[in-house]
Amino acid sequence: MTKSTLTAALTLPALAVACAGVLGSPPARADSVAYLVNVTVRPGYHFANADDALSYGHTVCTDIGSGRSYEAVMGRIKSDFDNPDDYQASYLINQAVNELCPALIWQLRNSAANYRPPQS
Repeated sequence: MTKSTLTAALTLPALAVACAGVLGSPPARADSVAYLVNVTVRPGYHFANADDALSYGHTVCTDIGSGRSYEAVMGRIKSDFDNPDDYQASYLINQAVNELCPALIWQLRNSAANYRPPQS
């Protein structure tokens, strides 16, 4: 068996398995309960009720999905909750996207890639 034949014999099955894994995997599903637990138990957000928390999370998803920059979404959250803490804002963004609109995770990562917190 030649080197190229051996390489092809080993590569093609591995490629087929990888493609089957990616193409055959189900899309990520939203988990509103996990989102609610994570943002209503955590202090700092002060949502009036679960519906307000979900509505706010879906607004974050809409912002990310429409191409609004990570910095702009962070700024809005900081303003809405009157809290300049980057961690509080990024936590809410991450919870919203990971739990309510997981299809936008890569878009969020791309938007946040070059974000640098403001200097104190």
